[in-house]
Amino acid sequence: MKKKSNDSLTVDLSSQPESFEAATAELERIVTTMEAGQMTLEASLSAYKRGVELLHYCQTTLQNAQQQVRILEADMLKDFSASGADER
Repeated sequence: MKKKSNDSLTVDLSSQPESFEAATAELERIVTTMEAGQMTLEASLSAYKRGVELLHYCQTTLQNAQQQVRILEADMLKDFSASGADER
């Protein structure tokens, strides 16, 4: 469901962002438009709702990426001591 506000900001209330980068770009556009102060109350509420959805998507994506890094590093991280480095 796409909704168009008076200042040509398109707020897509139902779609999942294509990527983390697309979500942050859309979130930046929403913030910039809202900060301009030219939106109607209804458009502002719609934009705010979409912004919350995008923020949640970004936070979840970052948490998932952090978890993947932890898993990948789990076997690779070792306690390197000065004596351990000499044993190589």
